[in-house]
Amino acid sequence: MKVKIMGLKDDSMKLLIEGSSPSFVNMLRRTLLNDVPKMAIEDVEFHLGPIRHDGKDYESISPLFDEVIAHRLGLLPVPTDLELFTFMDKCKCDGVGCPSCTIKYMINKTGPCTVYSKDLEVVKGWLPGDEKLAEENFKINDGNIPIVKLTDRQALMIYATAQLGTGKEHAKWQATSGVGYKYYPEIKINNEKCDKCGRCVQSCPKNVLALKGKKLEIKNVEECSLCKSCEEICPSGAIKVKGDDSRFIFGFETDSSMTAKDALKTALKIMEEKCMDFEKKIKKV
Repeated sequence: MKVKIMGLKDDSMKLLIEGSSPSFVNMLRRTLLNDVPKMAIEDVEFHLGPIRHDGKDYESISPLFDEVIAHRLGLLPVPTDLELFTFMDKCKCDGVGCPSCTIKYMINKTGPCTVYSKDLEVVKGWLPGDEKLAEENFKINDGNIPIVKLTDRQALMIYATAQLGTGKEHAKWQATSGVGYKYYPEIKINNEKCDKCGRCVQSCPKNVLALKGKKLEIKNVEECSLCKSCEEICPSGAIKVKGDDSRFIFGFETDSSMTAKDALKTALKIMEEKCMDFEKKIKKV
């Protein structure tokens, strides 16, 4: 098997996988979606009642139901470092919740204002080490996600706890999205049959084909979506399109809770562990 990186950003990756099979590539896809652990807010504690701030009285309420705000908080991309945190049910705290398995956040805002994801602050003293460093490392990467709009005399004071989970439990624990692949396109052109009518060029939604002089050429075969519109519209049957089922263009994005590179490494490690576990069980049969 050969793997070539076709595109790499902090939150996305595109790969060319050669010498593989649909079953393996689909296993990678499902692992990225369902099994890569990620931190997400699970518990939210709302503090209700009057609040005195700057000589004014505020009511700790908002225009939205508490469960709506909690749902929005749960979908925020919480930074995830799998070397620092473990699952609560596997932690030495026996699931009570400690700095090794949870991150404690708080919001304390008074209206009128819009509360954004950047307003979540790590509770001081919760994580060990430098407080400023902890705040920097675990603040929400996308700070401009709106949560709720407060009017005058309204306030929001909450404590939120993030913990590890996987996409198979809930979508909020999916670190990746848009995970998919396609067969590598193979386009064959018989220029002897081609009458240079240009219909195929016009019908291609990805602008893969081009007429250069008296010859039909392929500009970028990797952009082909395998829709076969060029093949179907060609009156002379000069174009044949098919996908190579041993080569794949594979792509995915992350929600910024971790880098695409870390997500892929974690997925491959999980796949390796599953295969080794399966091999051990087979040997016992």
